[in-house]
Amino acid sequence: MLNSQRYIRFNLILATFLISTGCASVHYDSVQYDDTKKVTQITKTDPAQQEKIAALETAILSLGDNIDPEEAQYVAHEGVAYPMVLANQYDLVSSPLWQNVLVNYGYREAGLCWQWTRDMGAQLGKEPLETLAFHHAVAFRGNPWKEHNSLVVTAKGKPVKDGIVLDPWRDSGILYWNFVSQDTKYPWVLFVNEQPAEK
Repeated sequence: MLNSQRYIRFNLILATFLISTGCASVHYDSVQYDDTKKVTQITKTDPAQQEKIAALETAILSLGDNIDPEEAQYVAHEGVAYPMVLANQYDLVSSPLWQNVLVNYGYREAGLCWQWTRDMGAQLGKEPLETLAFHHAVAFRGNPWKEHNSLVVTAKGKPVKDGIVLDPWRDSGILYWNFVSQDTKYPWVLFVNEQPAEK
């Protein structure tokens, strides 16, 4: 009985807190995922969004002398558009920290930064790319209050520090991107799984 009372009380407190702090549902009507072609379609043209895709494409092309323009175009388009598909799938709320709370307490299935990274990587990695590579990057690893994960795109063979961070978590499904060297909020490094030592 006591546990159920605590559960009810916690839910009431959580609901009141989320409402009072401006927690809002996030949904994007301007995109849909084409299951046949495995790409995101932008169904409503947004000039700012198109400018963002073009700017990201230009930045990706600057990562190396031999970047394939079609690959840069694909990554820029999916990098900007696909996070909105994921936001809809995740039943996202804003801010990202409140999505984390809801996921951690079982009210949402996904929306943590590492899930964004996993799902973005799966989408962008569907087609084998010859000139670009993706890396799971992490900042402040092991710090429960600050650790953050994101996807980084680089020229093939280049390290995380020479890439561009693609972070849809930070702005609730609107892609934040920047050169790793210029993203001063997070000291990005390659995420390396720690394997137990063999006996």
